[in-house]
Amino acid sequence: MSDQATRTVVVTQRFFDEETISYLHSHGCEVRLADLPPGKADGELTEGSLVQLLADADGWIVGHARVTRALLGRLPRLQVIARRGVGYERVDTAAVADLGKVAAIAVGGNDACVADHAIALMLAVNHRLRESQMQMNTGSWAILTGADLYQKTVGIVGLGRIGRGVVQRLKGFETRILAVTNDPDAAWARQCGVEYVDLDTLLALSDVVTLHAPLTPETRMLIDAQALARMKSTAVLINTARGGLVDDAALLDALKAGRLAGAGLDVYLSESDPSYTSVTNALIALPNVVATPHSGASTREGLNRTNQIAAQCVVAVLDGGEPPAGCAIADGRHRV
Repeated sequence: MSDQATRTVVVTQRFFDEETISYLHSHGCEVRLADLPPGKADGELTEGSLVQLLADADGWIVGHARVTRALLGRLPRLQVIARRGVGYERVDTAAVADLGKVAAIAVGGNDACVADHAIALMLAVNHRLRESQMQMNTGSWAILTGADLYQKTVGIVGLGRIGRGVVQRLKGFETRILAVTNDPDAAWARQCGVEYVDLDTLLALSDVVTLHAPLTPETRMLIDAQALARMKSTAVLINTARGGLVDDAALLDALKAGRLAGAGLDVYLSESDPSYTSVTNALIALPNVVATPHSGASTREGLNRTNQIAAQCVVAVLDGGEPPAGCAIADGRHRV
């Protein structure tokens, strides 16, 4: 174990709860919360700003900042990086391992709230809640007819923890559930009433397509113009996973042309590629798009769970142990 008097944990995320701070204190850690500029997230901090914040840190609880080889090379004291979340495409895991550090994610902390959020977006888009309120704000109480989720066909792309949580929630709507996954489990599928199909079949048959796949080179732009063209014109696309899964420009074209009924979006390509900012702005201005600012995991309960898991990862590594099961994504302690 390192000298507890010098165990410094820097948190570059908002909404870090007192219970988790107390947990870190009780395990010999000084906690320093970054004073982020109003309206800014840590993903917008420069490398120089991050170095200033983290120069004397042993542990770092991070949100969306890019964890690069160049940054880590300037932080020799840093031992562990814990993401308050589960996506880690912004973490250079090879660099973490090469430099003898550990990176971890908060597995299981936000599964429930993101699954809830996906269902909320399905209902909001199908019931045209945004369009109705926009009309009411102009004085019109004309009734817009929506669409049921009840007994519809829902296609789920990706059956990890969140995708399976969506399956459980859809049971109450008596939906037919189609799924695409790289890891099929026949027994589980029979038990839950899930049909495994290929992507083309899923797109063609589904009334709602909801994305829960990780962003990898293979899944980048998975839903492009050709994929959107395979969907029903009455269908809805939901993305609470990663913006890079969808070609947002193609989605915008499909929605404007009436080739898709609507979309529920919590993530955007512009988050990783600022050249798509105008596309994002045009998407969220459409009346048949229900948009949220990558907030699907940001319930009070979900944030507290992910804070706690990230803190447990930090403490475990600083104590010379292993992060909770499934949380470690890179461990280079035995390489140096």
